[in-house]
Amino acid sequence: MGLLNKKQIRTRFAPSPTGNLHIGSARTALFNYLFARKNRGEFILRIEDTDKERSKIEYEEDIIDGLKWLGLNWDSFYRQSERKDIYRKYLEKLLDEKKAYYCFCRKEELEAKRQEQISRGAAPKYNGKCASLSEDEAEERIKKGDEYVIRFKIPAKKIKFNDLIRGAVEFDSSLIGDMVIAKDLDNPLYNFTVTIDDFEMKITHILRGEDLLPNTPKQIILQEALGFTQPIYAHLPLILGPDKSKLSKRHGAESLSEYRRQGYLEETLVNFLSFLGWNPGTEKEIFSLSSLIKEFSIDKVQKSGAVFNIKRLDYLNGFYIRQKPLDKLTELCMPYLIEADLITPVFETQERLPNLTGIFGKEIVSGYNMKETGEKIDFNCLKRIISIYQERIKRLSEVPELVDFFFKENLVYEKKLLFWKNTEIGELIIILEKLKEIVSQIEEKDWNSKKLEDILISESDKISLELKNVKDRGYLIWPFRAAITGKESSAPPFVVSEILGRKKTIKRIENAINLIKR
Repeated sequence: MGLLNKKQIRTRFAPSPTGNLHIGSARTALFNYLFARKNRGEFILRIEDTDKERSKIEYEEDIIDGLKWLGLNWDSFYRQSERKDIYRKYLEKLLDEKKAYYCFCRKEELEAKRQEQISRGAAPKYNGKCASLSEDEAEERIKKGDEYVIRFKIPAKKIKFNDLIRGAVEFDSSLIGDMVIAKDLDNPLYNFTVTIDDFEMKITHILRGEDLLPNTPKQIILQEALGFTQPIYAHLPLILGPDKSKLSKRHGAESLSEYRRQGYLEETLVNFLSFLGWNPGTEKEIFSLSSLIKEFSIDKVQKSGAVFNIKRLDYLNGFYIRQKPLDKLTELCMPYLIEADLITPVFETQERLPNLTGIFGKEIVSGYNMKETGEKIDFNCLKRIISIYQERIKRLSEVPELVDFFFKENLVYEKKLLFWKNTEIGELIIILEKLKEIVSQIEEKDWNSKKLEDILISESDKISLELKNVKDRGYLIWPFRAAITGKESSAPPFVVSEILGRKKTIKRIENAINLIKR
């Protein structure tokens, strides 16, 4: 880190609001945040919104909301669109010092020259045609209304810098060509604004993706031309798909808000993203944000690409879901049950209900009704339902499919689901009617999973011996599960039956009998 004092360290995350916060950008933000906090420095959020056509306020809001959700709180906030006077000052300085010039070359002319260079195997770059125009010529053409851009003169030289991850890096600036730094005095472009902002905001360390490495020599040359100090660079490894190509949507890569909507927890994403290119050098896999701050070191960031492993993401999410207090987990599941039309909230005014991305409305829920039946269901019952699936949930979005049968009056399933092994239809009717008789004899006061299990296990042994001369509990327990859940797999049917209650359990067994008889 050279001679920099730890208290001076300032990092920045500088996204463009031209789309939702991508998972790779979230990783960049996290590494900048960890590096700053580890060194007791400051973390800056800078929205690079000078591209008027593509920048949208909803994307900015998504970025800000995503960072807050992850717990990456910034010390200072800037928007480039509010800093145009600063950029204009530096543009005029470069023009006055003859380090930049107006270029009037038409797009068609530039493209033709580019194709000609490529055809003979040369690196495509601007040939400097307008660099020799005098001030008077340039002013005259501007007055005439000729379209122009502002180009920066790139001196031919070797550009060397030390990257904290990649070591010594060298570029030949003669391959770059004079670059466009602004469309006009009021519309500066990326490499120019970044260079100005990093200096003005006293950024000491720039941690960004490897894909931005080609921009570094351009920014260093601009720094030298303007007399700026050079920040320290660290270019993070690319995030790769399972096939080792750059991560993209075809690998299932989504925006952070989409992972959030699918029911991944913020703790999961922080832990998962931290391992995309970094490793603590120990066997430890589970890290909170605070423990990451203590452990993080730029020395342990790898050069090679980091593979995005969705199975590991699911594993981590399942782990954190299992650690959640049941009250909190149930609250987190509510928006998914509402969106799936399984329950409807009963609202009171002046309070608020979270949706799937954590954005808040103006109401709060005072209770819930089952959507299909209108029957009231209290939070304790919802907690019991979630509790029996807490061990198997990987994503909160899975919850509705796992538990939907609790909220429905009539289950819809194929009658073949009720058959266990080689059971014949006549035998199945006998089994289901016997099942109804058994559960009907259990009184309401004794209706609990332990009682149900003891009685049904005992009776299942008798029934299988009578029908098949084998001891196979599945002949009774399987159709019991299928009848009350309508699913091949579920939580233990005795626990499910306890939550459903005596009346609903008997009704569902009767429905199964009617289904078979039809």
